[in-house]
Amino acid sequence: MKITLLNPPHTAIGSRIPGEHLPPLGLLSIGGPLLDDGHHVHLQDADLRALKPDTIVAEVLADSPQLVMIGHSGSSSVHQTVLSLCQALKAQRPQLIIIYGGVHPTYHWDEIMAESADIDFIVRGEGEHTAQRLARAIEDGTPFSAVPGIVYREQGQIHDTPAAEVIADLDQYRIGWELIDHKDYSYWGGKRAVVVQFSRGCPYLCSYCGQRGFWTKWRHRDPHKFAKELARLYREHGVELINFADELPTGSRKAWRTFLEALIAENVPLILVGSTRAGDIVRDKDILHLYKQAGVIRFLLGIEAYSEDLIANIRKGGSVSEDREAIRLLRQHGILSMATYVLGFQEEGDADYWRSYRHLLSYDPDQVQLLYATPHKWTPFYSSVENRRVVQKDTTKWDYKHQVLEAGNVPVWRVFLWFKIIEVLMQARPRVLRRMLFHPDAGVRHAMRWYTRMGRRVWFHEIMEFLFKTRIEKNGPLLSTLKGSNFASREYAMQAKGKRSAGTIPISEIKSG
Repeated sequence: MKITLLNPPHTAIGSRIPGEHLPPLGLLSIGGPLLDDGHHVHLQDADLRALKPDTIVAEVLADSPQLVMIGHSGSSSVHQTVLSLCQALKAQRPQLIIIYGGVHPTYHWDEIMAESADIDFIVRGEGEHTAQRLARAIEDGTPFSAVPGIVYREQGQIHDTPAAEVIADLDQYRIGWELIDHKDYSYWGGKRAVVVQFSRGCPYLCSYCGQRGFWTKWRHRDPHKFAKELARLYREHGVELINFADELPTGSRKAWRTFLEALIAENVPLILVGSTRAGDIVRDKDILHLYKQAGVIRFLLGIEAYSEDLIANIRKGGSVSEDREAIRLLRQHGILSMATYVLGFQEEGDADYWRSYRHLLSYDPDQVQLLYATPHKWTPFYSSVENRRVVQKDTTKWDYKHQVLEAGNVPVWRVFLWFKIIEVLMQARPRVLRRMLFHPDAGVRHAMRWYTRMGRRVWFHEIMEFLFKTRIEKNGPLLSTLKGSNFASREYAMQAKGKRSAGTIPISEIKSG
């Protein structure tokens, strides 16, 4: 069959302002198995070119696909765009079959199928095996009820099949790298780049995380095969930078160390960036030299909060002392640290913002990323804030960069002011400027300068957007009134059954290292 994978354009500031884009890993991961099944697969990356809706529809239909599979990494904030595109596609070609996948449709499948007759199928959870089986069923005319992990319509009724099992062996399916031209994608200041996953899932119980339940179970790829794939991307396609999409790539010390050593043995000058937990950095203090030797230049540390009580409330499972030590250790080994700070976990006041800024300052991270807490219905965090008012009803702005929930007695304009002031004070510190200008490592200097340039552009854009485009709800609805009750029973998207493979580690082993 002819299948088009559609990556819709995203309205988030981060997608439009920096001028650099990373390839859509989720769609490429589905594309590989579909290609291996003999389908003719084409990727339409409308986000890369910032295409207008009419152009997207025209280009998709010009390829005459039988199936269109739509997904986006920012699936909640891009959902309204998806609905509009589906409606436009079906208006011009009613016989077209549209399949929608990703985190948001995985959990909101019944709402979506009820509000849009233009979507024929929804894939819930991991897509590689499910999309492959669904495409076979459509082509062969076999019953859809036999395909786990989907939602479909039949005789005017909406049906959902049992959850699919997690993929135990992540090396069973390959990424369809041939669907992209690598020269179109860059990051880190023009460096040819890709997004990858060494692992999926996370065993920790952070209440706000919208990804943990989606992946259901922590697993990792074969470290040697993964290292060889990254080396091949460098040698054959000139890829210079690897961006890890994992929630916890370092989850297993043994597997992560094996990967680092395997990549070092490949002798390729790759740059590695990603996210992890501060506790894993502290755990690995004796092998951080391997991180550096393999090419790790920055880790974002999911710190989020700077109060021990709040850390406990959001079930982060870390500590202030551990966070501070992780940043110190990374600096000692020439690796940049990025610290996150999330506003809105509770109804904060001005004093809370000031204390958080002082804590953040004492950590002395190289880079910072400020975010707003965004309430996803399938997370435990949603239940804790159901009775707070919503100040931003436009869900295209539920992207962690716009305030969604009321902050008690602090008006929205002042929360935004704190947000922007903390950003500029942290990034304009003399210590940061010295590292940017005089750090002995040229790669670190480049990274600091690139992040500062990008941040400056986004910073001014966000101010202009807030002043002239953002509509704030005064005395807005309660979250529960606007979005309904939580999806607690749906938190885990997949069935975690199945035999343990070589790349699957029990939670007890992950936590113990």
